[in-house]
Amino acid sequence: MSQKIFKYINGEITIVWKPDVCQHSTLCWKGLIEVFNPRERPWIKMNGATTKRIIEQVKKCPSGALGFLKTIK
Repeated sequence: MSQKIFKYINGEITIVWKPDVCQHSTLCWKGLIEVFNPRERPWIKMNGATTKRIIEQVKKCPSGALGFLKTIK
């Protein structure tokens, strides 16, 4: 069975979100609502914080539903 994967890019990193893996811990949006806002579409706004801050928050995802890849320049 294929898994849904969504990608959000800011030019420095790509956030990868796997909704089927998400455990809805709410850590992402409670820690950085400027980027992760489940009430908006798209729910991830890559210009809401610095890349460093986004990476710090993504690393807190307990399920691994959020991840990131560095953009190759």
